[in-house]
Amino acid sequence: LFLFELSDTIKMIQCVHAMFYLAVWVAFAACSAPPVPLDDIIIEKTFEPEVCGRAVKVGDYVRYHYIGTFPDGKKFDSSYDRGSTYNVFVGKKQLIAGMDKALVGMCVNQRSLVKIPPQLAYGKGGYGDIIPADSILHFDVLLLDVWNPEDGVQSTTYLTPPTCVRKVEVSDYVRYHYNGTLLDGTLFDSSHTRLRTYDTYVGIGWLIAGMDQGLLGMCVGERRIITMPPSLGYGENGDGSDIPGQASLVFDVVLLDLHNPRDSIAVTNQVLPEPCPRKSATGDFVRYHYNGSLLDGTFFDSSYSRNHTYDTYVGKGYVIAGMDEALIGVCMGERLTITIPPHLAYGEEGTGSKIPGSAVLVFDVHIIDFHNPSDTTVMTVIHKPEECEKITKNGDFVKYHYNASLMDGSHIDSTHNYGKTYNIVLGANQVVPGMEEGLKDMCVGEKRHLVIPPHLGYGEGADEVPGSAVLVFDVELVEVEEGLPEGYMFIWNDDVSPDLFTEMDVDLDQQVEASEFTNYIMRQVTEGRGRLAPGFDPYRIIDNMFSNQDRNGDGKITESEFRLKADEATHDEL
Repeated sequence: LFLFELSDTIKMIQCVHAMFYLAVWVAFAACSAPPVPLDDIIIEKTFEPEVCGRAVKVGDYVRYHYIGTFPDGKKFDSSYDRGSTYNVFVGKKQLIAGMDKALVGMCVNQRSLVKIPPQLAYGKGGYGDIIPADSILHFDVLLLDVWNPEDGVQSTTYLTPPTCVRKVEVSDYVRYHYNGTLLDGTLFDSSHTRLRTYDTYVGIGWLIAGMDQGLLGMCVGERRIITMPPSLGYGENGDGSDIPGQASLVFDVVLLDLHNPRDSIAVTNQVLPEPCPRKSATGDFVRYHYNGSLLDGTFFDSSYSRNHTYDTYVGKGYVIAGMDEALIGVCMGERLTITIPPHLAYGEEGTGSKIPGSAVLVFDVHIIDFHNPSDTTVMTVIHKPEECEKITKNGDFVKYHYNASLMDGSHIDSTHNYGKTYNIVLGANQVVPGMEEGLKDMCVGEKRHLVIPPHLGYGEGADEVPGSAVLVFDVELVEVEEGLPEGYMFIWNDDVSPDLFTEMDVDLDQQVEASEFTNYIMRQVTEGRGRLAPGFDPYRIIDNMFSNQDRNGDGKITESEFRLKADEATHDEL
């Protein structure tokens, strides 16, 4: 058994040696033999793009880079060395037959190794001293661009805004951002890097023809890819810098703004109050809130953020022309959206950081109130009692309740909150002029609705009342105490004593001191023989009366100084 196994092992070693020498001989024969001739081109794809938007067809024009080598790796030519792509029509016999055939079907950014037999290259004649006869050629090809003379502009929208009230037309002025690339994705320009939109008229030759066409029909907020052949771009020569000649161009565009020089303001989204007893007119002073944005929705300003209305005269040129126009004919409480083209807003220059030049502006406006400097208090009687024995007049001491608000309904104040009336003397400038006017000729129990313009109200503002605000008061007259005749602060109910000075001079020293004067007048009021003007501090009235009688200011009244009201009309005294 041992001899048998040893014999088999020797035989196996001999077989392995034989196989090794056979493999060496075959390899030597293969290396020393001439190359196997090619019958056709061989294409090895070394890189394929994920998406092939377009494959080369016969008749297309292509731009590509290549490196040409012999099978042994020796380079004979390269477009990279010349710093320029090779540009040529395919299938028009402008190339060697093998390359013409190899390019068909290639995609932009595809890279292929193309092996071309001599009969499809330079054949038996070769090419001068560069390519010997019967040479097999290898080309490492990278396709960068493809287009056809029949191509036009191709537009693909990849983001559509929810609403599109208007589309770009010829002669419109647009503002847009873009990224510009070659067909292989090489970036050559971008408005984003300049932080400024590209602003131009469309369809009148201010742009390359492809962009002029590609922008038509776009909506504000729309994003689209615009692809154009060189005939509609920069043609054979390119731009001399970043765009080579015969290059297809791709623009990724977002439209931000759109208007036409013939545009006027547009008013939309109106919400009208009911009723609307009055509309604003030229010369009125308007208070309104607003949110301001660009046409693409970019916010630039708001009166709400300042917690203060914007207040201005309208029709007088105090605001931009478009707003001046839009604010005429509005109602108090109205809400509306105003779209203003730049020639009626801030024009080509804009305002700097917030509003760019040539920008369309959109204002969402709420009209709070308005008035005219010629306005008076508007009084509406809500309720009047059937019996009205007497009506209020200047000098009367009136007690009334009120609810105060602004025209938009914002609450200001109410006497009901304090559980007591508001008490004033009519005609004594104790309330705003509009309220003085509104309380006149009123009956006890009567209710009125008063609308008071600011120049008869709080003018430029008070603690809880905004400047230039129209005020609304709902008032109810509760009680009236009749006042004294105009010019009097004290009157006698009975006949005046002929010994008036003597009655005041309690200590009989021929002069009346302040305390004697005060005690006497107060006793007359208490006993009902005289009456002080209601609504005022009685002691202040009496002090004033005493000062008027004390002609020389020595703190005492002598009989020669003492006079009755009837004897001297220039003083509010006895």
